[in-house]
Amino acid sequence: MHKRIHKTYKPTTTFSVAAREVSNGNSPRLLSKAMIDDTSGPTEYRILQADGNYTLVGRAKSNRKWTFLDDPLGRALMRGLVEGQEYGALRRYATHWTAGGLSGALQSVDLDRVYAVDFSGGGLAKTEAQQDHRDAYHAAKSAIGHRPSLVADHVACYGHSLTDVGHILGYQSAAHGRNAALELLREAGYRLVEFWDKR
Repeated sequence: MHKRIHKTYKPTTTFSVAAREVSNGNSPRLLSKAMIDDTSGPTEYRILQADGNYTLVGRAKSNRKWTFLDDPLGRALMRGLVEGQEYGALRRYATHWTAGGLSGALQSVDLDRVYAVDFSGGGLAKTEAQQDHRDAYHAAKSAIGHRPSLVADHVACYGHSLTDVGHILGYQSAAHGRNAALELLREAGYRLVEFWDKR
């Protein structure tokens, strides 16, 4: 027979009083009020991966807020390639795209059903709110024009770099393509600022 070893559990994070009461079995209704104090912040690897493209607000450990801007649109903001208003307008454009369900669902491949028909992506919105987001996205897309919306889609929504978008636009030179994509991204941001102000 194996000897049973009793170890005392010491949580790495601190729990509130409500969480301790729930774990003792006193009051299950307090579970919704249980708050885990996670003030450790991001890992060192995550900070290095961001390559300086983040903002840090707050001095004390308890009220420190990290905002990582290491997607292509965030990097353009941090490098001063787009202005804050343009960034906000493009982020709002991408938010409507995502909330409208246009990004697709995360699914795994089922190899047993390779030739099966998938009826889940019928293209219709599942809720009225999702349809409202789709309407806002399509209205903004038609308001900014074809080429600026193409660049806005690829950078803000799909997460492609400006260099990749330059190649999509047909430029052979990476530098020329990046500059052309940046100009179209700025134009899209400017037009979106005007569009969202009118809405």
